Amino acid sequence: MNIVCLDLEGVLVPEIWIAVAEKTGIEGLMRTTRDEPDYDKLMQYRLDLLARHKITLAQIQDVIQTLKPLDGAKEFIDWINSQTRIIILSDTFEQFAAPLMAQLGWPTLFCHQLIIDSSDMITGYKLRQQDQKRRAVIAFQNLNFRVIAGGDSYNDLSMLLAADDGILFRPPESLLEEQKQLPVVESHAELRATIEKLLIKKKSAKTPLSRVDEQYACPNCSPASNFVPG
Repeated sequence: MNIVCLDLEGVLVPEIWIAVAEKTGIEGLMRTTRDEPDYDKLMQYRLDLLARHKITLAQIQDVIQTLKPLDGAKEFIDWINSQTRIIILSDTFEQFAAPLMAQLGWPTLFCHQLIIDSSDMITGYKLRQQDQKRRAVIAFQNLNFRVIAGGDSYNDLSMLLAADDGILFRPPESLLEEQKQLPVVESHAELRATIEKLLIKKKSAKTPLSRVDEQYACPNCSPASNFVPG
């Protein structure tokens, strides 16, 4: 059994913070997880800029309403849904994502929450889980899924390395140099072709027991019954 886990921004939709930077003229908001590996440091930097320039949640949501998925992204999602399962693992926020997820056909999204005060200012954020992308991948593997993951930034790296197959999508040069062992694609067509090959390869493979299954496996069952199709 297979599952595809994908990043959202930079893979399926434009970078939200870059769009906000272009609309507001706040150059500092151009900085993303492609530039800064430390997510908490990056978010605090963003929150400080928003407070200094008095940018509200509603203003950011107005910008998001103007964004469209990247060319080919919706068709790519539709193709994955016709072949296997897909989960979007993103470090975006529930208050940002809805307009973009609607345009993608509402795939399942795991992300975070913003903390908003009475004046509609973003004062903080609540992570769904620390290192949520990697931990989600491991959880799926413990459910006997073989995980194919795709992402473009430093915040995707732990997910890509934990997955059975990790794929870099249009990564920055610095990440490309640091992670030469990961395959790289530059378009949704290339990503589809890579995933398609992996799915065909896995159809005849066997998935070993997860750590949870090993703990509770039936002692009287034959070895063959402890495996499920890949």
